[in-house]
Amino acid sequence: MSDWVTVCSLNELPAGSHRVVDVDGAQVAVFNLDGHIYAIEDVCTHDGGVLTGGPIEGDQIVCPRHGARFCIRDGAALSPPAFEPVATFPVRLENGDVQVRDPRWD
Repeated sequence: MSDWVTVCSLNELPAGSHRVVDVDGAQVAVFNLDGHIYAIEDVCTHDGGVLTGGPIEGDQIVCPRHGARFCIRDGAALSPPAFEPVATFPVRLENGDVQVRDPRWD
């Protein structure tokens, strides 16, 4: 079972912000959307580029390379050229800290 990785304290992740953390070798982007915390893999499923360089519009992130849109809440691919969803990760709050883990290898 993979371990929980502390991203930061909840106070360090205000609404509208995000952080990227390495979780068992995967780059995971953790977002605070209106007080709800979500985590997705920081990789565009279209070409493998980094997503967090793109703009965040509501609950969507736009790939900075080719404009594919992904839902931050559930990882869904919302527009071409991406058709596959991005991986999502479980998030928890533990003693005021935001934590994520990668259960894909459990």
